[in-house]
Amino acid sequence: MKIRNIVIGEGMPKICVPIIGKTKEDIISEAKTLTGLPIDLIEWRGDWFDNIFDFRMVEEILARLREVLGEVALLFTFRTLKEGGEKSIKWSDYVQLNRQVAATGFVDLIDVEMFSGDHTVKEVIEIAHNQGVKIIVSNHDFNATPPKEEILRRLCKMKSLGADIPKIAVMPTCRRDVLTLLDATLEMNKSYPGCPIITISMDGEGTISRLSGEVFGSVITFGTASQASAPGQIKVKDLHKILQLLHECL
Repeated sequence: MKIRNIVIGEGMPKICVPIIGKTKEDIISEAKTLTGLPIDLIEWRGDWFDNIFDFRMVEEILARLREVLGEVALLFTFRTLKEGGEKSIKWSDYVQLNRQVAATGFVDLIDVEMFSGDHTVKEVIEIAHNQGVKIIVSNHDFNATPPKEEILRRLCKMKSLGADIPKIAVMPTCRRDVLTLLDATLEMNKSYPGCPIITISMDGEGTISRLSGEVFGSVITFGTASQASAPGQIKVKDLHKILQLLHECL
């Protein structure tokens, strides 16, 4: 899947770094610090922004981010409170926010949560695709790692809803949970080789899943340049070095 200057699903997993500032000034300042780092995508976590429900300000920030980031791919995410985000939102407002973001022409991908409901997911996908924007359909479980069959079911459901990239992030309670996530990743890739996926086992226990995407089939990994947006994220320079070393060995 080609997005701007990168091909997602080819070679090393692509590195995505979140921006989680609370003010316009914080967000743009953080974006400027990312220039020159080995980053393939930037994720703006809109739920952290104090004025996310003022779309005039949202559009201003997106325009400035595009100016600062140049040709680096931009992912917009409003992560809801129930999936580890900073704010709650009505589903009608969730759809409207993503509709407005897609229409700006400044973003390349939008994240939509699978458990927002089939109707909401399909509506956001249709809106985004009409604007040429790709969709990550996601699910985040901060409590546990579901059985392998359930992980596969959720990924397949995302695909059936029309996701360009299904994504699941789970919390391990033991090392065997990490193996469960990696095994599901491998099987999903064998069953649907043309469908890029993102799988993450969070926290320190799951760190290996952020590094081994090229082995098991996860196409994007999330790192950090400053404050992490999820437990277990690795500093981007260290992440790039390790991914490069693994790539050279494969």
